[in-house]
Amino acid sequence: MYPSRFRYEAPRSLDEALALLRQFGDEAKVLAGGQSLVPLLKLRFAAPELLVDINGIPGLDHHREDPDGTLHVGALCRHVTLERSALLAAKHPLMASAAPMIADPIVRNRGTLVGSLCHSDPQGDWASVLLALGGHVVAVGPSGRRTIPAAEFSVGPFQNALLPGEIAVEAVVPAPTGAVSGAYLKLERRVGDFATAGVAVALQTAGGQVTRAGIALTGVGPNNIQATAAEQALVGRPLSAESIEEAAALAAEAARPRSDHRGSAAYKRHVVATFVRRGLARSEAVAA
Repeated sequence: MYPSRFRYEAPRSLDEALALLRQFGDEAKVLAGGQSLVPLLKLRFAAPELLVDINGIPGLDHHREDPDGTLHVGALCRHVTLERSALLAAKHPLMASAAPMIADPIVRNRGTLVGSLCHSDPQGDWASVLLALGGHVVAVGPSGRRTIPAAEFSVGPFQNALLPGEIAVEAVVPAPTGAVSGAYLKLERRVGDFATAGVAVALQTAGGQVTRAGIALTGVGPNNIQATAAEQALVGRPLSAESIEEAAALAAEAARPRSDHRGSAAYKRHVVATFVRRGLARSEAVAA
């Protein structure tokens, strides 16, 4: 199918883009990578009056680390850039693990992390990663700049917390304290498919004990799910077979899957528990 008619603008500055959004309100859509938006346009599930292409705006394609270790990922930073990033490979194991699992190489060449977050697909991988890492999204709009925690950014399937006229300009991962380990595990029917179930695990350890734990689930509920009880079961304790098993059981309880063509709800809970065990066992090996 062909999309319905729309006006196209390619602003050269953030101020110009924000002015267009103020003018057209809910009738405008922002285009970054377009890997989610363009299919929606072609199927006419989305029919905006205006398409605001932000690819010509300088300064949004970064991924960089502050001196204190805080990581910033700009709105135009492509999946493939993160997949090949030496910075992520050296210092951010969860993100380095997840980046090659995003869709397929064609999508990774154009799609963006921030765009994926804004799309708010419950089967989106990066949202679980940001939840597990305790990150946030930075938005700029008519009232200035504001920070939206990852846990509050998705407000429902395909719905985010951006206000009218706002643009998400970057995702931020706070600086870790202590030794860092993590992994992203994903079950898919074929390479590039959406997750039947996915698990993001991020740990920080010091003195032989877990000081921070992040566990988030993909594809097993109406949103990406933060398994807070499983996280709390790990903090303040050494990582052991007992604590791993407890966290795996609690994460499976936190999942809210539905039976469908990808598998039964019970099967998906089993996958969640198995992936939590595997992710934590990898972290245990790293810590050792």
